[in-house]
Amino acid sequence: MFPKSVPILALVAAAVVAGCGRRPPPSAAAPPAAATKADYTGSPEVQKVRLANGAPTLEGSAAPQAVVRLAMPAGTAFTTRADASGRWRLALPAAPEPRIFGLSQRTGGRLVQAQGYVLVGPRGKAALLRAGAGARRLDPAAGPRLGAVDFDRDGAAIVSGAAPARAWISLRLDGRQAAEARADAGGHFDVALTRLAPGAHALEVLGDGFTSAARVDITPPAPLVAGPLHSQFTKGGLRADWLTPGGGEQSTVLLD
Repeated sequence: MFPKSVPILALVAAAVVAGCGRRPPPSAAAPPAAATKADYTGSPEVQKVRLANGAPTLEGSAAPQAVVRLAMPAGTAFTTRADASGRWRLALPAAPEPRIFGLSQRTGGRLVQAQGYVLVGPRGKAALLRAGAGARRLDPAAGPRLGAVDFDRDGAAIVSGAAPARAWISLRLDGRQAAEARADAGGHFDVALTRLAPGAHALEVLGDGFTSAARVDITPPAPLVAGPLHSQFTKGGLRADWLTPGGGEQSTVLLD
């Protein structure tokens, strides 16, 4: 499922979050027209999740005045409307178990489905799950850190986290140097690892002035027969085994 090259510098979320490609700069003689509401072609996004009194509140962006919808696999859905600048906020009821949502927006009769899924845990952990790529943590970050480990049944893995924008980081696996990577402009880094043996592994990321360590078990999950998500709290963090849009299985551990 995952790329096998080591390392991958700042693996982008092209497999999960739709974006626009780079365009040549406009000429001075023909400046582009200002974007209008009808020109908006991007996908809606969740950008942060905060927990208050056990209930999560999600905030993000969408088309101006779009109806934003978060839907669970069983059909339960929650909706809100983006404001004139495209910002939206949605408070969800508390729940005792982790939940997974699909995100979409509707504007002008057009439905746009965001790629990936939003995982929200009952203890505050939250992330954007990205098929074939590393998770993006959505809960408040406490500085540079290891954020998540994604892996498939073959042991191919992606370690992701937060660092200062454009900073270089070094990743150690089981006490040995494994890879180097550079954070992107938003302060996210992703490092792909070759096949790892099932079981527990020690991870440590080192950067300029910071270190972050974790231990994670990448034992393959049991087949998902009771639904698209199986979650559990482990010693290393919140683990979610989930079905990708293509029908594959991916495991994500949101590290403590």
